[in-house]
Amino acid sequence: MAQHDMTRGPVWDNLTRYATPLILGNFFQLSYNLVDSVIAGRFIGNDALAAEGTAGPIMNILILGISGLSMGAGVLMSEFFGAEEREKLKREMSTVLLFGLFFSLALVSLGVLFAAPLLRALAVPEEIFGITMAYTRIIFLGVPFTYFYETLAAALKSVGDTETPLKFLVFSSLLNAGLDIFFIGFLGFGIVCSAVTTVVAEGASAALSAAYIYRKIPALALTPREVRLDKTLLKTTLRYGTATALQRACQPVGKLLVQRCINALGVDAMAAFNAVTRIDDFATIPEQSISQAITTFVAQHRGRGVRLGQERERVYRGFRAGLCLEVCYFAAICLVAETLQGPIMNLFVEADSSPATIAMGRSYLTVMGFLYLLPALTNGIQGFFRGCGRMRVTLLCTSIQVFTRVALSYVLVPRMGIVGFAAASAVGWVCMLSFETSYYRLNKRRWERGQRPFGE
Repeated sequence: MAQHDMTRGPVWDNLTRYATPLILGNFFQLSYNLVDSVIAGRFIGNDALAAEGTAGPIMNILILGISGLSMGAGVLMSEFFGAEEREKLKREMSTVLLFGLFFSLALVSLGVLFAAPLLRALAVPEEIFGITMAYTRIIFLGVPFTYFYETLAAALKSVGDTETPLKFLVFSSLLNAGLDIFFIGFLGFGIVCSAVTTVVAEGASAALSAAYIYRKIPALALTPREVRLDKTLLKTTLRYGTATALQRACQPVGKLLVQRCINALGVDAMAAFNAVTRIDDFATIPEQSISQAITTFVAQHRGRGVRLGQERERVYRGFRAGLCLEVCYFAAICLVAETLQGPIMNLFVEADSSPATIAMGRSYLTVMGFLYLLPALTNGIQGFFRGCGRMRVTLLCTSIQVFTRVALSYVLVPRMGIVGFAAASAVGWVCMLSFETSYYRLNKRRWERGQRPFGE
């Protein structure tokens, strides 16, 4: 895809062209974890599936935190691109990459050192503690690759190119799946091999992104003289990115806190929870891709100088179109969750060997399938707020949802099993949506009375 200026052309076409590759890219990115879990459950056993399920939220905290930081930088890069400030665009990219080099290496060191105490705090059963720790430590080694890929992908998306990151995700996902099938399925290697293949695939996607930018996108390609850290831009990036990173990391932090009470239910419940939350990811993360399309649409308009006090109807048309896309995606994922519960669970474990795991998973998907509408709506609204530069509002809204969900999970999960997590999530999303819509309506009325509009 060529660079895409979303301030021109039909609104619906802009959003669908931008969001569709992002959604497809998310499917391939999610296939990393899905393939690992399916192969672990099928070829290694329930213990490996439970171990990956415990390590998963830990890594998601880091990955979503990193992608949140990159997303904050992407908002700035979208504004610079919309304003045709190419020098600032490059300086921002250089600043984020240099900061990320030291930041990601620090995360690797901390992860390797503190993996064991963290897993002890999560009450990981002794029978799977060793393999869980080994898997977690190796996965931490892939953090630098994840950071560089997310930053380079954010740079490409800021100039409207969402197809190229998709191609690299397809390649790395197929590479990950192929290596897993060969080394685990055919050669019989264990869970450590699953972690190694994931790191290799992450490195491949980062290398391909860098090579493409240097060959095809001169507006983003940095020369040695241009590689420097701009302290002013770093402060702005951290102000945008930290709030977004915390907001995105809130969800896996909440899941990690809930994991302790899931672990208390035993290995079967842990395995079921790992399986169904993979489906949750397929529901909610592509909804965040549509949200990102809304963010870029609004941010490019702001950068171009089309403030929300001017030509406001075009910006709001984009917002409404984005919400329509969110609802359409919800309908599709709800249909899958409600009609394919059995086949979905059979992907992860054998029906004869783990009937309790399959029964728990099916009960969860029956309830959660209809609830995916709530994060669809909250993600769409948050995309609008981010595009307006209201990062702290998105953090506050997500914090409300996570706090409610975690608190209720400790009450409901011991009584209802993993279905209690679905019920707690629903209440959290309702609280979040109520706050978001109230804030939106209040500011919209202020703006239409000529007072301070969004993002200014």
